Amino acid sequence: MAIPFSKTPRYAIGACCTLLHTGFGTVYAWSFFQTMLSREYGWRSTETVTAFAVAMFFWGLSAGVGGLVLPRMGPRALALVGSGCFAVGYLVAALALEMGDIDLFYLGYGVLGGIGIGAGYVTPVVTVAKWFPRRRGLATGTVVMGFGIGALVLSKIVGPFFVAITGGELPLVFLLLGVFFAVVLVPCSLVLRNPDAPEPDPESSGAKVKPARQPLLPYIMSGSFVVLWVVFFTHVAAGISVIGFQSELLQEIWGLADPALDSIVLAEYGATLIAVSSVCNGLGRLFWAWLSDRIGRVAVYRVLLGSQLIVFGLLMSQTNPWIFGALVCYVLLCYGGGWATMPSLIIEVFGSVNMPKIYGGVLTGAAAAGVVGPLIVGYFKDIYPDRAVMYCLLLGILMLGAGYVVSFLLSDERMRLGRPTIARTLARQGIAAPAAGGPHG
Repeated sequence: MAIPFSKTPRYAIGACCTLLHTGFGTVYAWSFFQTMLSREYGWRSTETVTAFAVAMFFWGLSAGVGGLVLPRMGPRALALVGSGCFAVGYLVAALALEMGDIDLFYLGYGVLGGIGIGAGYVTPVVTVAKWFPRRRGLATGTVVMGFGIGALVLSKIVGPFFVAITGGELPLVFLLLGVFFAVVLVPCSLVLRNPDAPEPDPESSGAKVKPARQPLLPYIMSGSFVVLWVVFFTHVAAGISVIGFQSELLQEIWGLADPALDSIVLAEYGATLIAVSSVCNGLGRLFWAWLSDRIGRVAVYRVLLGSQLIVFGLLMSQTNPWIFGALVCYVLLCYGGGWATMPSLIIEVFGSVNMPKIYGGVLTGAAAAGVVGPLIVGYFKDIYPDRAVMYCLLLGILMLGAGYVVSFLLSDERMRLGRPTIARTLARQGIAAPAAGGPHG
């Protein structure tokens, strides 16, 4: 008997959206594999982290495409594409590790896995926003919180379990992960659908007007889009430079503090940091989304960027592993907050109807950041192993400083001025622009 997906309650759909994000969010546990892959296959840090960088790049790239095709494909079909690519990516990565082929590993974990994440990332956020328009901030914050705690699930539950039952055979670990994600994510994708009769949007004027399709180019050529892209790029690049190597960096600092610790104990400490910081990543998405409803999205971004400037400076001189771990957790708390705040900020600037395609476009900033951050950090670790931590944190300070300065172009007045600019561009093309504050704006 077929499951009546058309009758699925909206809270079940919200739960499936959160579960999908949790599965895709396991990519943030990359540092769980980083050290094991380098030791097992003799790959340099730059070579190994390239897989993570490729995944981040294709994540952002496919998210941009996903935002454009979501209205035509629908959430169920696009989520199935994302879940399938993500699971198959692990299976191809398992074959690559069995063959010792790093290029095939890039194709599996990086290209296919990244495409899966990108296609699957936009879909749950946009879908849950349609089902809970009166609690949009809380609903989207809960879904993206799942993405934040994905690293906890992989680094402390699923990953160690598969490593234990396979005796540490990495090809088998990746094979089992591929099967696991297929079994969990595909059924969740089948549940997703748009509401038949959407609940009235409190931000709309109440007029029942069919949303008109708007071209993308005038929006991405606007100053508001460029500012959002740059701010998001710098925020993600700084966070990724820590996420991709947090376990390894902690092991190095703890090894210097206590040389008697063996590699197994250090690896456990690193996995624990991944788990705890992923919880902070998830909680940060809820906390900052809640705070942005009260003090404003722009104010939250300035706090996120400005406070991290101070924390990165403290990390540069920190040799105590406990304090180092606590500061990393705060970075992840802010990192998650940036992801949770951006969807609502985009809706305020460009309107809810335009949100999927604009959000996808802004996520290309994460794609660029996912390449720049990890590869530069990997280069530092290979060329300057004794000063890699210092250089990584200095890179983060430069990124955050640039983002903080640009964030002052996100004042409320400038955002209001951005709408007439877009409207004039559309008018010259003979296209009616969405009204501010209405269902299209």
